[in-house]
Amino acid sequence: MKKILICTFILIILTGCAYLGNEHYNELFGDEHTQTRIVAHNSDGGAKFLQHVKPVLDTRCVVCHGCYDAPCQLKLSSPEGIDRGLSKDKVYDGTRLLATNPSRLFYDAQNTQQWRDKGFTAVLNERAQTPEANLAGSVLFNTLVLKQSSPLPKNAVLGDEFNFALDRSQTCASMGEFDYLARKQPHAGMPYGLPGVSREEFNHLQTWLQSGGKMANIAPPSKLELAQIKRWEAFLNQDDLKYQLAARYIYEHWFLAHIYFTPDKPKSFFKLVRSSTPVGEDIKLISTRRPYDDPKVSRVYYRFMQDTTTILSKTHLPLALNDAKFTRIYQQFIEPDYTVTKLPSYEPKLASNPFKSFDVIPIKSKYQFMLDEAELIIMGFIKGPVCRGQIALNVINDHFWVAFADPDKVATPAVGEMLLQHEDELELPAAEESNALPVSNWIKYSIREKKYLQAKSKLANTLFKKGEHLTTDLLWRGEGHNKNAALTIFRHFDSATVVKGFIGQEPKTTWILDYALFERIHYLLVAGFDVYGNIGHQLVTRLYMDFLRHEGEQNFLALLPENKRDEIKSEWYRKSPPDLSKFFKNNKEFSQPSGISYKTQDPQHELYSLMKDTLSDVLSERYDYTKVPSPLNKLNSLPAKAINLLPQISYILHKQDDGSHKAYTLIHHNAHYNISSLLNEDGQRAYNEDTATIVPGFIGDYPAAIWYLNADEQVNEFAQLLPMMQIEADYRNLKEQFGIRRTHPEFWHYSDILHNTAKQYRGIEFGMFDYNRLENR
Repeated sequence: MKKILICTFILIILTGCAYLGNEHYNELFGDEHTQTRIVAHNSDGGAKFLQHVKPVLDTRCVVCHGCYDAPCQLKLSSPEGIDRGLSKDKVYDGTRLLATNPSRLFYDAQNTQQWRDKGFTAVLNERAQTPEANLAGSVLFNTLVLKQSSPLPKNAVLGDEFNFALDRSQTCASMGEFDYLARKQPHAGMPYGLPGVSREEFNHLQTWLQSGGKMANIAPPSKLELAQIKRWEAFLNQDDLKYQLAARYIYEHWFLAHIYFTPDKPKSFFKLVRSSTPVGEDIKLISTRRPYDDPKVSRVYYRFMQDTTTILSKTHLPLALNDAKFTRIYQQFIEPDYTVTKLPSYEPKLASNPFKSFDVIPIKSKYQFMLDEAELIIMGFIKGPVCRGQIALNVINDHFWVAFADPDKVATPAVGEMLLQHEDELELPAAEESNALPVSNWIKYSIREKKYLQAKSKLANTLFKKGEHLTTDLLWRGEGHNKNAALTIFRHFDSATVVKGFIGQEPKTTWILDYALFERIHYLLVAGFDVYGNIGHQLVTRLYMDFLRHEGEQNFLALLPENKRDEIKSEWYRKSPPDLSKFFKNNKEFSQPSGISYKTQDPQHELYSLMKDTLSDVLSERYDYTKVPSPLNKLNSLPAKAINLLPQISYILHKQDDGSHKAYTLIHHNAHYNISSLLNEDGQRAYNEDTATIVPGFIGDYPAAIWYLNADEQVNEFAQLLPMMQIEADYRNLKEQFGIRRTHPEFWHYSDILHNTAKQYRGIEFGMFDYNRLENR
């Protein structure tokens, strides 16, 4: 019976079975040849794709297949990604000894044949273009059929045959290998580990594939957008060296951003890219590993390329460019009195060090530029390629606040001179490019960091002598209106989130960033990080971030009483390894008292209150946990045993009487004795100290659990039962009552509710969630 279900009637007539080896497909349908599939958006085939097919792919497929970490590198978020197909090579490989060749869509190959030459195999039929062959030879279609033949058990926990680990081995079968996959893994149909698409959705996909799989990108930019692009490209591509240097600096900080020009529901986002062609000509992308690598052309042009891919929450970094931003950029980079006589080289040791490359630009201009979009800059390492996997993220705590030193106090000529004198000590691991030796490089950078901290402390002892200015007046207040002045970072084990405001309960630690620290974080984790680099590059990057985290925490500690600093830091770093303790002891050059008069025995709590008062005008209340209504607000004080059973991110949907939904995010914060161990995180866990925060709206991009509460009675029962959980069985019982498991027969209905509600809450920040971390419990 199963075999009959697997075989479609067309394939039964032609072949007797749906899955054949390559030689049989060649015999029946001819050899493989890449096809021209992308058509105009307003053509008949293009319009049908955008109306009937793309919505299914976006809501049922892209939620797992949309980014670097898509299984088999199969990116279904664009026609180019679908046409490229899949690869058996992993992007995220923490064991590779040598850097591998990049495989970035749009950059590292210009057409489908080039991707075939790089080892990617088709998921659409590339043999004879007949209706029969288009189904028989499509991996995409056959994975859908395989799912129909082996549906999931309804609302059950799936067995061990399903592997949802991020580092799981992947089959990535070509059409010639599909017979083996279907026999060995009949449960591997798509969507993997989720219910199949509906009959109507299946029919849309089948009709599309049967007719040749024609695809179209979204509509081109509007006239208004093109006019704005013309204006900005003219500004960024002037011949004057001052403009050219400013454009390079801007690009190296904005290259991940999703830029938009129309404030009201923009239909298009754009990427700032490097092109070898000037304004007015088609963009010819310059493909390099890093944004500052040698472009190997005589002149770089900075252009705006429409991003035609589906917007994903986990990679969405929206940035508005308007008249006010245009004026601000001019005031920061062009108005100041400085002269550029020569553009910096692209030699790796120089280009990877922004303190050398951009030394002539005033420090205050660079710092204020970063502060203006501080959330976006930090989001670069939160949502960029570096931030994937537990080892990349165990360098930060699960919940902490971030504030910034005032440019008027720390972006002074004296600080600029100190940075110039010690620019060699500020060299970053990316100077070693993508192949590095971790141990020898860590020793080298630790010595340099120590020298820099000594110089910084010496200057700070002068600037803040006897505690002068060492109060909350040191903090940047966002010029009275910019909510980037206060941020919160949440780590969710192997992903993370940054949002505006001081969100949640008072955290264990806080960072205060100055210009040099902020710049190094960006060039370490965003501009300088190569996801295709070897294990040494990745480990040195992580180890260096230890230094930067420590520096940000030291800036915060400096505001606390001098006699309490060591005690508080010791609490943060309980059970630390001896080498880290030694590093701390050997870097205690700063010796000035705080300028704050503390009144209690809990100065950290006092300081948090003072910081909130100081920044009250710019504190975002969007995720204010005190605004969660009763009884759900009780989940902010859950017992540790119940918290231990929770996944990292849970979304709670509460249906209202009018049919709309209120949404909340329940976040599990893992407590640690310290976060200094690279490979022994479990050994540093302080499970009895775990905490949880529930906030209005959506925080995070990777929901692990979805809870759906129909009425107030269910809300009360849910809030009453959750704190009572003691063991896994309690959690599973609660999931039976209120959870939307990945096997729920109406999973996709609730997924649509989730995304539609998120659109209302997130607005311009909305993107499709990623279900790769959805739990199976």
